[in-house]
Amino acid sequence: MILRHVLKVIKQHIDRVSWMAISIMLLLHAGATWALLHYLGESELTSLVNYPYYYIVTTSTVGYGDFSPQSEMGKWVVSVLQIPFGLALFGAVLGKLGQTVSKVMRRNMTGEKDFQHFTDHIIIFGWHPVRTKKMIDHILGDSKRVQRSILLCVTEDMLHPFSDYEQVDFAKLTSMTDKNELTRVAISHAARVIIDGEDDNQTFTTGLRISGLVSAECHISAYFEDETKMEMLRDHCSNIECTTSKTAEMLVRTMQDPGASRVQEEMLSTLYGDTQFSLAIPAAVNGHTQFKSLFHYFKDVHAATIIALADNRIGDGMDLNPANDIVVKEGQILHYLAETRVLPNEVDWQQIKTDA
Repeated sequence: MILRHVLKVIKQHIDRVSWMAISIMLLLHAGATWALLHYLGESELTSLVNYPYYYIVTTSTVGYGDFSPQSEMGKWVVSVLQIPFGLALFGAVLGKLGQTVSKVMRRNMTGEKDFQHFTDHIIIFGWHPVRTKKMIDHILGDSKRVQRSILLCVTEDMLHPFSDYEQVDFAKLTSMTDKNELTRVAISHAARVIIDGEDDNQTFTTGLRISGLVSAECHISAYFEDETKMEMLRDHCSNIECTTSKTAEMLVRTMQDPGASRVQEEMLSTLYGDTQFSLAIPAAVNGHTQFKSLFHYFKDVHAATIIALADNRIGDGMDLNPANDIVVKEGQILHYLAETRVLPNEVDWQQIKTDA
């Protein structure tokens, strides 16, 4: 019974031409060849130093000629056993290797890979033929951003649309609310999430689902067409920052104040001009620094203009153009305009505190 089971397993591996079957046959072939050559006195070929090199070079028919059998029977072993059977095995190895590489590439393109090992990455849920590319280009356009991998997750039946982007991976999901699928894309280890569903319903349900699965440090952004759904999600999920299209507001603003649209474009784009960035206030300046000291330091040292303060990264308590005498507190988020991002370690917080 046991023998029958063993034979059945062996047959399955041979039928599938598995790596285990190929490896075992290759070892048996190399061992049998070594044993026969050693028995025939081909000591130069069968030494532990020379044999691996000789076996590979000869079996693959590269044949440099620096090692070869000297006895007549040794030549027969090489010509009848080693080379013919070895060629078949080497062909199987190359074929299997090509098949494996092809499978990996196909999984990359079809989004079937497992990303559970990802950490501190950016996940984009949803696909739009124009908007998604712009989002990725603007993320990558931030030259001083944290170099996080970007994982695009879609439910559409499609191939990887950004295969030429080295920083972008692709996952095809059966559902954006399925916990197993969300585990596959390492939702609990994501640093940033953008939800841009095919409609507001998908965006709403995805946001509702992942809100409790992400870490406390993860920031989620969601885009809606319908402001009522945006308000509903805000009511239920305090860790999601929701936004809607501001087309109507922008049209009125450009009518009343010509050029306003260009100002908005400059502020939002990382691809050209000054851009809006944000930075958290550390404990070093808590309760000791007035806004005017912070403002002048950023302007003088970093050529950056602070435009707002907020209580948290969601934007609660947003104060545009704060008064000079406002005292800056730990944990507040300052929003500023600059040509490139100002990193926390580039700010001399102690100097700001002293100047105050």
